Amino acid sequence: MTCSVLLDLDGTLIDSSPGILASCLAALRALGHEPDETLDIRRTIGPPLEDLMQIVLQSYGDDRVGEAVAAYRQHYGEIGFLGSMPYPGIGKALEEMKRTGLRLYLATSKREIFASRILDHLEFAAYFEGIHGSVPGGELDHKPELLAHVLSKHGLSPSRSLMVGDRRHDISGAHAVGMRGLGVLWGYGTRDELETAGADQLVDSPADLASAALSMVDGKEASG
Repeated sequence: MTCSVLLDLDGTLIDSSPGILASCLAALRALGHEPDETLDIRRTIGPPLEDLMQIVLQSYGDDRVGEAVAAYRQHYGEIGFLGSMPYPGIGKALEEMKRTGLRLYLATSKREIFASRILDHLEFAAYFEGIHGSVPGGELDHKPELLAHVLSKHGLSPSRSLMVGDRRHDISGAHAVGMRGLGVLWGYGTRDELETAGADQLVDSPADLASAALSMVDGKEASG
């Protein structure tokens, strides 16, 4: 049976913080605030957008999460999504995984339409068998539901599939559906966060991603 690798987007394939920050600031302005341009959002990237905007709004005593999300998405869909840069070596890692016969799928909490635009813009879309993200309605906002959807839609075996991501949500989501989780250390999550979440293995550099993923799905990963 073919082995599959499901990959997160923000903090795993791309540094999306510049575009996300710009859209957060635009959303705050749309709600009448004068935001601090140096707002640090890196540690809040990864979970669903509603969670991010709730955290951002807290310091303003504002609970208009729905309005903020709508303003964010309008800005992000127009220009924010262009503020994403692939981590050095990610393109080569994707090419290497594809070449070794692994089937690649994107599984992100970002809106699916934005994720597709980003992968097209970076010329990464051709590496993926499927691109999956959150959708209007909210039923795929959280990683366990999203990963279950990807596995079901493509008929993938959890035991022959691997989730790769930079935050605890990626690891816990993988374990919730019977997959293993590979944590990457160049994104927005910390080593401690990933270890506490129970990552089955960690990888330090995009240059080592393909070999780490291949060893895990082949069942050759080192114990511990």
